[in-house]
Amino acid sequence: MKILVTGGAGFIGSAVVRLAIARGHAVVNLDALTYAANLANVASVADSPLYAFEHADIRDRAALDRVFARHQPDAVMHLAAESHVDRSIDGPGAFVENNVTGTYNLLEAARAHWICRGRPDGFRFHHISTDEVFGSLGETGRFTEDTAYDPRSPYSASKAASDHLVRAWHETYGLPVVLTNCSNNYGPFHFPEKLVPVAILNALHGRPVPVYGDGGNVRDWLYVEDHADALLLCLEQCRVGRSYNIGGENEVRNIDLVRSICLHLDDLRPAKAPHERLITFVTDRPGHDRRYAIDPTRIRTELGWRPSVTLEQGLRRTVEWYLANPDWWQPLLARDGVGKRLGTG
Repeated sequence: MKILVTGGAGFIGSAVVRLAIARGHAVVNLDALTYAANLANVASVADSPLYAFEHADIRDRAALDRVFARHQPDAVMHLAAESHVDRSIDGPGAFVENNVTGTYNLLEAARAHWICRGRPDGFRFHHISTDEVFGSLGETGRFTEDTAYDPRSPYSASKAASDHLVRAWHETYGLPVVLTNCSNNYGPFHFPEKLVPVAILNALHGRPVPVYGDGGNVRDWLYVEDHADALLLCLEQCRVGRSYNIGGENEVRNIDLVRSICLHLDDLRPAKAPHERLITFVTDRPGHDRRYAIDPTRIRTELGWRPSVTLEQGLRRTVEWYLANPDWWQPLLARDGVGKRLGTG
């Protein structure tokens, strides 16, 4: 296939781009190159004849039309989004513009392209979303594809809105869509404002490692390369109009996750051990969801997919990657908001 990937210079998008090209797909990477994007994420495939880059913004409908006309993609994988909850608390407008209006523009450009090509059965619009649209769980239960939406932050509300738009374009216009909602991703090339890279880099530099509240918030962690594998499988095999939850089957409290990272650093950088002494509890995020957990039964039974990387394996690989790649992350530390506490309300 020729796949148009939006946000392909971002964390998850770049993992999809690299894997898709490795599997022989042609990829058009459309990215606005906002603060969290980095073309170094796709440097390993930039010279491939299967790769093309388009510097464009999903809020610009005319630019989208030009990209579709130029490249004639067989499928769209929509990953471009504002995604940091703390930033959404401080500046919700950017999340509405990008995640809602941007998705609307992309849907309309894709629909026009699909109609122009004679509504081919094989065309797909794959919308990648988050488990945060479902809200917060108690101590038991897991999110299924039928869980009612209950977003609690400007970020999750904007993603919930985009999910509803995608479903509406399928029901109203017949656009062949697929939706996936994933749990928390981690791994190489993760922009250094999220919990895992913040913990690694702060501990590496001997700085306090911040943990919100009491550290008891629970997340299901998904290694990003496993996620990319699941996304390509869904693009190729999912039933049109259906949604699939993609989880890592790795539930853990934030404090335990950070302690595991510190233990890996103790082993790999013993001169500064114990790194756990740097853990610092800070004021909790406003409206911080207590627990997320994904029920992956549908994708496992219908597509035979399960994650291949355990949390400890993935954390080890991630810590090793950051230690081996300072040339990648050092320039990012100077970008807007990185290293600062955001989202205090």
